[in-house]
Amino acid sequence: MHELAVTESILEIALRHASRVNAQRITTLNLVIGQMASVVDDSIQFYWDMIAKGTLAEGANLNFTRLPAEFTCKNCQAKFAPVDSDFNCPACGSSSVILTSGSEFFLDSIEIEN
Repeated sequence: MHELAVTESILEIALRHASRVNAQRITTLNLVIGQMASVVDDSIQFYWDMIAKGTLAEGANLNFTRLPAEFTCKNCQAKFAPVDSDFNCPACGSSSVILTSGSEFFLDSIEIEN
């Protein structure tokens, strides 16, 4: 259910920026979501279709780009992508790893009509 609050924030950001440039309409929003982010694309789209009605963003396309997860081993510094649910370092077998990419979630760009 947190996708509703996230989607409301995306809409607020898009409307604020569109207003600053006197946009007539928001046509596209490009979102970046890391593989490990707990955000579901379909839920964002579902809520978007409801809450964007009657705004400059009504009917805007949402494009989702997923970034793969990358971990770094604290022991040997190897960087790797997890395989299935195995988060152990493939180089040395250590379970002492940190997520270095893949938790991102942000609005990358907005396309408008003037």
